[in-house]
Amino acid sequence: MPAGTILPVLPHVGPRGFLRVTQVALGLVVLNIVSGAAVRLSDSGLGCPDWPTCSRHHLTPPLSLHPAVEFSNRMVVVAICVVAAGVLLAALRRRPRRRDLTWLAVGLVGGILGEAVLGGLVVYSKLNPYVVMIHFLVGIALLTVAVVLALRAGRAPGPGAPMVTPGVRRLALAMVGLLLLAVAAGTATTGAGPHAGGKGAKRIPVPLADMARTHAEIVLILGAMTLAVLYLLERTRAPSRVAEKGRILLAVMVAQGVIGYTQYFTHLPALLVGVHVFGATAVWTAMLWFCDGLSHHPADGTSADDVGSSGPQSAPEVAAPAGTATVPGPAVAPPSPRSTVGSGR
Repeated sequence: MPAGTILPVLPHVGPRGFLRVTQVALGLVVLNIVSGAAVRLSDSGLGCPDWPTCSRHHLTPPLSLHPAVEFSNRMVVVAICVVAAGVLLAALRRRPRRRDLTWLAVGLVGGILGEAVLGGLVVYSKLNPYVVMIHFLVGIALLTVAVVLALRAGRAPGPGAPMVTPGVRRLALAMVGLLLLAVAAGTATTGAGPHAGGKGAKRIPVPLADMARTHAEIVLILGAMTLAVLYLLERTRAPSRVAEKGRILLAVMVAQGVIGYTQYFTHLPALLVGVHVFGATAVWTAMLWFCDGLSHHPADGTSADDVGSSGPQSAPEVAAPAGTATVPGPAVAPPSPRSTVGSGR
């Protein structure tokens, strides 16, 4: 069968089916970041000295710890590539077709390919700490694409209706920038610490205590900004579910901070550092979820059974009660009467 005829014979995909595929992709992106951290924390960074094969003459690793850990992370990347290709095909076959979702799916595929190439550079650079830092930050960028794709897949297209004041939105955007700086500082702290990823790997020539202090100070400022946003949400009488998302974000940040201080004062045990890396993905996801919730987006009213329909729908489905959604998915109910944006009360 000619290559050009493959796509048309694939079945159409409904909005709900597409949402489920994006959620699987999001979970695999998080798994990739955590398994990559496991490679470093177990000193398995050079367990497979070649790429993409494990060694020059063997595709698979020998039966020992370090090669198995390193190769397992590579298998996660392979799984993500397969799922990302599925997401792109599903976006092309989605009915109704959405250009924004298609471009995000393209970005997901491109980000994964970039991560794979950087993984090879990490191996060939003998775990250069700066290359490792870039590798992790590209992983965060990939996580951003996956979260935004999952959020948008569960709602109708088009811009949302603002539910907060412009001042709150600006402060929230500043929080995203500060969180990115905190993540970069945390990655540099790891690069200056004892978990190099393998024996003999170079470290960032900065005292660990200084990097940890810088990272902690940025996080404390971010926490203060989050409290300020919560105060402004209450003062401007924003919808209650917006404030609830802010409180969830603050709770995730506090938990991450407790883990961070604990790991530092217990001399960075590998398991706890791994939990902290997972916490970084949780905080980043919660921040994007909170910022997305500053606008109201109606749920996609297309039924999963209407895969062949591209016309307007009669009515959107009823969303879950406010405050019940804690992961990316369909938008919640319309704004409550409490929303008096800009009232200053």
